[in-house]
Amino acid sequence: VAKRPAADYHSGMAIVTTNELGQTFGPNELFADINLTLEEKERIGLVGSNGSGKSTLLLILAGLQEPAAGSIFRQPALTIGYLRQEAVLTFAGYDHSIYEEMLTVFSGLRQMEDDLRQMEAAMSAGDADDALMDRYGALQQSYEHEGGYQYQIDIKRVLLGLGFPGDSWETPLTHLSGGQKTRLLLGRLLLEKPELLILDEPTNHLDVEAIEWLEATLRGWDGALIIVSHDRYFLDKIVNRVWELENGSLASYRGSYTSYVMQRQLNWEQEMELFTSERSRLEKDLEFARKHIAGGKTDIAKGKMKRLTRDIILMEQVGAGVTLSDLRNKSWLEIGGRARTMSVNEAARRVGRLAPPAGGPPKLNIRLNAERRSGRIVLRTGELEIGYPGTSLFFTDKIKLERLDCAALIGPNGSGKSTFLRTLMGELAPLDGWLKFGDSLMRGYFAQGHDQLTMSNRVIDEVLKNSELQEAAARTFLAPYLFKGDDVFKQVGALSGGERGRLALAVLSLSGANFLLLDEPTNHLDIPSQEALQAVLEAFDGTILLVSHDRYLIDRLATQIWELDDSHLQVFKGSYQEYLGDKAEKRAAREEGEQPALAKAVDLSWVEELTPLPVSPKAARGRSKRLAELTAEIDDTEAWLERVGYEMEVALAAADQALVGQLRDESIVLQARLSALTAEWNDLEG
Repeated sequence: VAKRPAADYHSGMAIVTTNELGQTFGPNELFADINLTLEEKERIGLVGSNGSGKSTLLLILAGLQEPAAGSIFRQPALTIGYLRQEAVLTFAGYDHSIYEEMLTVFSGLRQMEDDLRQMEAAMSAGDADDALMDRYGALQQSYEHEGGYQYQIDIKRVLLGLGFPGDSWETPLTHLSGGQKTRLLLGRLLLEKPELLILDEPTNHLDVEAIEWLEATLRGWDGALIIVSHDRYFLDKIVNRVWELENGSLASYRGSYTSYVMQRQLNWEQEMELFTSERSRLEKDLEFARKHIAGGKTDIAKGKMKRLTRDIILMEQVGAGVTLSDLRNKSWLEIGGRARTMSVNEAARRVGRLAPPAGGPPKLNIRLNAERRSGRIVLRTGELEIGYPGTSLFFTDKIKLERLDCAALIGPNGSGKSTFLRTLMGELAPLDGWLKFGDSLMRGYFAQGHDQLTMSNRVIDEVLKNSELQEAAARTFLAPYLFKGDDVFKQVGALSGGERGRLALAVLSLSGANFLLLDEPTNHLDIPSQEALQAVLEAFDGTILLVSHDRYLIDRLATQIWELDDSHLQVFKGSYQEYLGDKAEKRAAREEGEQPALAKAVDLSWVEELTPLPVSPKAARGRSKRLAELTAEIDDTEAWLERVGYEMEVALAAADQALVGQLRDESIVLQARLSALTAEWNDLEG
């Protein structure tokens, strides 16, 4: 594990620790010497390229797989919930409904309900003695304390939040798709509230609304979290630490995902500076030895060659998770070698072959260069009607897109976003209205389903047909897109989704387009590839229309937001954060205006009939219960504020301005929450 900086702060109890953890995959080592500590209430984002071993590490931490080496300690009686990427077999053999499955989480409470009813029946029959009344009172108190009057509300909240409308709750589990089963398992885990919740790609199969609901739920999670996700925006909103698993080793970074990216870049720059300095020193010492090895300073030259040999071997170990900082001042035994002295010629060859420290896994080296500059106005439209002959999908506001703008087109699946891109590409005509493109415009299209690729072709064939390159040059061209060796001769139809995405980007780069129409370009790409694509698009000297669920990418690129909702495309001129702020203000104003009238809700009466609640306690008892809840919430919020305050002091001392800003925002939110809780407590107490 990378050494934690001095500003790092830990105050909670460790619930999981590992010692030199290792795992193999066949003859290959997947990772080794993993030493990590997970504390209660920590929120971890586990990142790394595809195949780095993230899911395997999660299985080991969850106790579902044994490591090949090392050890792991979990706190006794630690409750762990684990969500696999796909949970198709989770409910195999179950024939009950969605709602009935959620009820199984609360079997203990439901047994209490049965016992309470039996006691009530006995009391109604006149069998109420003091002992029965005492047992009834104690059981009712336990039922209330453990959430008996809340659990059905929690079930509704979770199911609706994860996209299961009320009229679907009677659906048998056997009728659910794989994605629906994965969502249902996630809902069950949220209701179980384990002390450690491990989620492997939890946003798969969720729409944006459900992802935002899950973000809000996890931000208030009371236990520890470990999350693997390709959704960088999702990670940024939730995690307070990032574990990076790459090249068989794990490094730990304090803060959000954005903070991790900044720290990682800084670490790499420091390693590069150190590497350059060390290599320069080696070259000077080598030149001295070359001049004096047979001259008057033979002994000094031989001493330098002995040290040079050790230092060269040390620097050859840089990479694969090992840094110069880790290896400096190590002995021969510690660097895995034996004391010897190279010849001057051998030392010169090996110094010349020294590779600089890697900045991470192999990354896309994409180039998207506009062949020529477009006019200032790229696209203008009247009020368009988009769809197919006989099928209208939506109408648009008037659109004006200028050079260097990036418009992000967002909306529900199936609302017509891809159809709009095809209309702009000239594959479909608008049903009504008009559109006009600017001068000197060259359009380039990245289709979500990679329709521009011929599935029967080989990878190299796609480059050859879209360029004037010869085969050798085409192979060289494909290498930065991670197609090397025999990979270039694979059939396109046999490629994975990520591989096809990389090939589609390679073909797009050949077009020289100055107006890019991108339909879900980061689908199937791992985080390093997403970051590489983002960097290229940020530097692109042209105009972009982006359809994407990747909110992190939208947040970094968009200058306009085109929201498609309820058969209408509305244009918001501003960044994604400005759009979200505007949307929140409108929602708040709308809700304030609707307060006098109850919102129309889904008929859920059949749910109450399914599991009727015991008789509610008296109003005074309800007031006492709420006061107790408020006291606990106020204590928790004050404790969290104190921790944030301490972390801010540490961040200020370390001059970590990004983290200071993040903690200041968190403190403002917590202060507002504390004020609201205190006001409610005072009202009830008074």
